[in-house]
Amino acid sequence: MERQGPPLGPYRATKLWNEVTTSFRVGMPLRKHRQHLKKYSNCFTAVEAVDWLYDLLRSNSNFGPEVTRQQTIQLLRKFLKNHVIEDIKGRWGSESLDDNNQLFRFPATSPLKTFPQRHTEIKKTNTEYFSKNKDGIFKLRNLSQKTSKKRGLHFSQENTEKINHERITNEDLEIAPDNQEISQEDVEEVWRYVIMIYLQTILSLPSIEELLNPNQVIPQYIMYNMANTSKHGVVILQDKSDDLPHWVLSAMKCLANWPRSNDTNNLTYVGFERDVFKTIADYFLNLPEPLLTFEYYELFVNILGLLQPHLERVAINALQLCCLLLPPPNRRKLQLLMRMISRMSQNVDMPKLHEEIGTRSLMINTFSRCVLCCAEEVDLDELLASRLVSFLMDHHQEILQVPTYLQAAVEKHLDYIKKGNVKNHGDGLVVPLPTYSYCKQISAKEFDEQKISTSQAAIAELLENIVRSKSLPLKEKRRKLKQFQKEYPLIYQKRFPTTESEAALFDDKPTIKQPMLNLRNPKLHSLRY
Repeated sequence: MERQGPPLGPYRATKLWNEVTTSFRVGMPLRKHRQHLKKYSNCFTAVEAVDWLYDLLRSNSNFGPEVTRQQTIQLLRKFLKNHVIEDIKGRWGSESLDDNNQLFRFPATSPLKTFPQRHTEIKKTNTEYFSKNKDGIFKLRNLSQKTSKKRGLHFSQENTEKINHERITNEDLEIAPDNQEISQEDVEEVWRYVIMIYLQTILSLPSIEELLNPNQVIPQYIMYNMANTSKHGVVILQDKSDDLPHWVLSAMKCLANWPRSNDTNNLTYVGFERDVFKTIADYFLNLPEPLLTFEYYELFVNILGLLQPHLERVAINALQLCCLLLPPPNRRKLQLLMRMISRMSQNVDMPKLHEEIGTRSLMINTFSRCVLCCAEEVDLDELLASRLVSFLMDHHQEILQVPTYLQAAVEKHLDYIKKGNVKNHGDGLVVPLPTYSYCKQISAKEFDEQKISTSQAAIAELLENIVRSKSLPLKEKRRKLKQFQKEYPLIYQKRFPTTESEAALFDDKPTIKQPMLNLRNPKLHSLRY
């Protein structure tokens, strides 16, 4: 579970469900329990199941260490509803499971889910699409031979800066007649072609059609998202009716810049920031569909399987391209939301927005479902969405910026076609593609050291911000550190391995108080003179 996951492809959420349920069924310890003066064998308590499954999910790279105990309980309730488990009397179908000593067991039936019969229809649609466009400038190439050699590869750090020019041969393109004038439709088809080629190469798939129907790629969206941005890289909408309402933008700016908001001059009150946050959350939770849209659900869920220490660069570049596919209003909302929750999570001056959980966990739990979810209910939706939002928070500046190499690739395509350099099927076409390097094999110990996610690094950075803050009163700093220690004990212990190191932060020096009574035996003097 820790190093492997289901292969990339359609219905990855269903495959993950089958993997988790199988691992739970195989690994969950069973023993005898007594309840109401009666013994039951081969069963387990709810609290034992929560403990075991909680550790399993946190060690799985598809879900990560930010999985909460409450999310684990929710998943066990879905297990009970789908007859993965049943109570000791054989009852199932409801979600009546709590973190207590109620007894459960495994049924005799298989908990695995079957895959819908939809994939063949998608492939048929893709075939019809490419047959219809056969006489265009090009057709989407099949990279099965090239990508099969590139499995296990990952991006180097310089891949977006140093572009390697590869040649695409006659099997990759069908060229139009000489000196054909380039129409707007042709330009749009080039954008569609280039971005699908890149995604297929990055994800090392035999065919991108398994995840992405070409009809789902809207070139106008990509071109708009690339060209219409502010100096901070945020999409600028021409039609303001598609933008966030002014009151939502003001509320988001207020919390993102707290307490230095320049947009709010009104007097605040106790609990003001909680009311503002609730206003923002209500708006996003009531959107008609998630920001990443229903149709791209499979695409983003598959990228979640790259979220491992040695494939982090691949995930960032794949998400960068996938977010370009979004309608401009969705991309703008996603950019502004990620900027806000990222700033709030790192702001040590942000008042407590929830009595029990920290700001970062609250951001993830609140907004995950409005960022990613399936049109049809999927049992792992919440966990998968939380994992993706956590990664987006930590890398949103890079993921949501415009990739300049994509523009260069499109311009190279169009330039060669316009100049008539490609005259027949035997000629090639120069296209820039990312630089790849082979993965270095590492030991198990090195892997364990690298598997600490960037989210944990961000949490550790938050702790440092609290420690180094000079604006926090000493009493408030103690309170925040105590809260941090309760929520993230391992990270806290790593920062303060001994009580002495913790005491040094506050310059706690033991003070020696003078005894109030002199305990020495006084010399007895005679009362007689």
